[in-house]
Amino acid sequence: TKQGLGFLPGYPLSSISGSIFYFLWGGGAQAPPRGCYVAEEAGERTFRCSQAGLVAVPLGIPNDTRKLYLDANRLASVPAGAFQHLPALAELDLSHNVLVRLSDAAFQGLGNTLRYLDLSANQLTSVPAEAFRELQIQVNLSANPWRCDCALQEVLRWVRLAPGTGAGIVCGPSARPELVGREFLSLIEEAEMCGSGRGGAQRGTDAALLVTMGGWLALVVAYLVHYVRRNQEEARRPPKLPPTLPTRSEDSSMLSTVI
Repeated sequence: TKQGLGFLPGYPLSSISGSIFYFLWGGGAQAPPRGCYVAEEAGERTFRCSQAGLVAVPLGIPNDTRKLYLDANRLASVPAGAFQHLPALAELDLSHNVLVRLSDAAFQGLGNTLRYLDLSANQLTSVPAEAFRELQIQVNLSANPWRCDCALQEVLRWVRLAPGTGAGIVCGPSARPELVGREFLSLIEEAEMCGSGRGGAQRGTDAALLVTMGGWLALVVAYLVHYVRRNQEEARRPPKLPPTLPTRSEDSSMLSTVI
């Protein structure tokens, strides 16, 4: 009963009831960490570890978890395969941590299920595009000190921003000085990001011109090499002697005179 649960000091009702749900639903013998609990929200298995003081992704998350909340902790990184044992995971909240790094394979195994990812309010300056290429998700990237470079633009080609979060993607101190404090989406068409925009277009034109000039130079060099080798081969050949006319012997001349 509620009154009976009250005799357990230091454990909130939600945490204790969540632990009971965990065992009743066959979560296994390992109880969730303190501050974490299992619940059913809108008919979906939910595992909440908000403000639990976590420094790593916890163990004991049920395999059939659909929603996972790890927000407001002290997670600094997400290693490869951190969630690959959760084949049903559809929503993942990693906001309000101290994330500075994501592995290329941080969301490995979630390509068929994950639909929403919250990475807002962390310390991310860059994330690898490879981490998102197997996913079809909405993502919240706001409130991070982004470097605002080609890598971030590449990420945006693979994900859809959660509605209303685009304005929160702002260039941080690690960006070029003229970009600090500006919204990244407004820069994509005008800054030199991955060869796009006005400056990038000029850079692309210059690169194409250099490639063309290099091709012509290679042809000229190849012709000169061929010409020099041909002259060297002809110089090594023995000179051709002019053809000689047959000479008449003295006897032949005399015989011809007698006749």
